[in-house]
Amino acid sequence: MRIVDFFLIILGLLVLFTALSVVVLSLTWLERKFLGRLQRRLGPNRTGPMGLLQPVADAVKLVLKEDILPSSADRAIFWVAPLVVLVPSFMLWVTIPAAENLVLRNVDMGLFYIIAFSVITILGLVLAGWGSANKYGILGGLRSSAQLISYEIPVIMVVIAVAMMAQSLNLIHITNFQLPGIQSITPETARLEAGIQNVPFAVLQPLGMVIFLIAGLAEVGRTPFDIYFAESEIVGGPFVEYSGAHWSVFFLAEYMNTFIIAALTALLFLGGWHGPFNPTSPQWLESLVGVVWFLVKTYFVILVIFWIRGTFPRLRIDQLMAFAWQVVVPLSFANILITGVFMYYGWPWWSLTLMSLTLSSVIGYLIYKHVTAPARKVAEVYNRRRMIERQPRRQAGRQSSGPSAGPEEAVSGG
Repeated sequence: MRIVDFFLIILGLLVLFTALSVVVLSLTWLERKFLGRLQRRLGPNRTGPMGLLQPVADAVKLVLKEDILPSSADRAIFWVAPLVVLVPSFMLWVTIPAAENLVLRNVDMGLFYIIAFSVITILGLVLAGWGSANKYGILGGLRSSAQLISYEIPVIMVVIAVAMMAQSLNLIHITNFQLPGIQSITPETARLEAGIQNVPFAVLQPLGMVIFLIAGLAEVGRTPFDIYFAESEIVGGPFVEYSGAHWSVFFLAEYMNTFIIAALTALLFLGGWHGPFNPTSPQWLESLVGVVWFLVKTYFVILVIFWIRGTFPRLRIDQLMAFAWQVVVPLSFANILITGVFMYYGWPWWSLTLMSLTLSSVIGYLIYKHVTAPARKVAEVYNRRRMIERQPRRQAGRQSSGPSAGPEEAVSGG
């Protein structure tokens, strides 16, 4: 490798890191503003116009804040853990394209690369809890590993289903496969071209998109899956002993991962950088418009994630794990099954959509019945108690409604 190429790579990584840092600042401002509107309050509005400089002020505060190291902590593990969490989140963007011609390195096994690197984050959270020498930190690290391993399985299964339909692990090809006029690269895609090509995978696999988004929220640790650092249960989880700049590294990694989940949802299911108005030339204009469409779809998914945070309460650890192994994991395998049946028999594209929607409706109804069962039981007991209380009143009313005594009997009786 020439020295010039090496410096170009370093420059590209610096530009990428700067862009992601700006994105994180925008996400913190957008989340606080959006949650403020949902909860009928203003959100940040003091620092800068419309509070736009509030994320900058928060970043400066975190950098200047005192960084404390516990006396009993393992110094090496304590300092390395934040980097183990942040570096994989950053390295994933090496192969995530913002447009067809705007990617740091297009990898044919891009989805495999993303799944492999994302798993390393689990190690960083466990090391953060262990290196803190804090029992609550260790408990939070163990909870995080259990949660992330459980919800990693549905993510992998959905990615496999998408790769089965596109017959590729290349993110650019998967995105282009959802648009018409793309030439097939394998005989398998040629056979399926008339059926599923030019249809977004969100239409073909609505169940897969929902599973991917739910499991992605659990992987990031966003509400309602933020159980491993829930202040109401175990103080601060694996981050309880971190402060200042080192705590901000975990914060930065969380928002970078949130943006990654939204970006992958846009690429795998919403057509990525393709929109209804895409110019074909010149190339720079095509790339610019593609980036705009990519950001619009990504930020739309991010708003959905913020809406979920402002709407749903936090799950308990037993509910979280039961939901993973009893609902999400079986559904991910069922999604693989219906995708395989659809591809084997070569049915029209709408048959996969129908199977996915039917399965989603059935599971949604069963979950609704299970969640509302305690409320129905309480209502049934309450109604039964009211019926029992009304019976003596009815009997007393019947006795008092007998033939009334005449005036003479009433006087003599008085």
